[in-house]
Amino acid sequence: MESSDDQLSDQLEALLQTEHVTIGSLTDVLDERSFAVVLMVLMLPSALPIPTGGVTHVLEVFAALIALQMVVGRHELWLPRRLARKELGATFTGKAAPKLLRFIRWFERHSRPRLARLLDRRPVVSVLGVVLLAFVIGAFVAPPFSGLDTLPSLGVVVVCLGVVFADGLIVVAGLVIGVVGLVLDVLLAAALWSLV
Repeated sequence: MESSDDQLSDQLEALLQTEHVTIGSLTDVLDERSFAVVLMVLMLPSALPIPTGGVTHVLEVFAALIALQMVVGRHELWLPRRLARKELGATFTGKAAPKLLRFIRWFERHSRPRLARLLDRRPVVSVLGVVLLAFVIGAFVAPPFSGLDTLPSLGVVVVCLGVVFADGLIVVAGLVIGVVGLVLDVLLAAALWSLV
């Protein structure tokens, strides 16, 4: 019998093999996991060392909108029509999606419910939303072509996987990655400011 965790990668793989994959189609398939999964998908291009043609800043703006919805405690994910209709282009489906699926399958094999009840509590979700928003902003303000957006973005992706699989240990690992990324951003900004 398949677990719901196994179904996540299977559902995503089936969805990503369709001809026109949109952000909105993710929310239709993923139900209550849509907050974490859509946020993860939006931040994945920033977390991977692949050329994105500057699209990551647009995705990060939408990711911030989703994190804000977590902060205020929305139960259903709301997406602007423009974002819901946005297709995940060939760069994502061809290069990022296979890496995403391998990443998810690794976590499916190694995750187990830890602190699951805590992760379901509304105040905890709101606090996670605040932290994820900080990571998204850190990725957004990182200097272009510096690679400093990678760690905050990866922190978002890992935290979201921890939420999806109800594994508090994975959430903590994502928080550590994201905080390290933010610290590096601040240190570089301070160094640049001192040069000015």
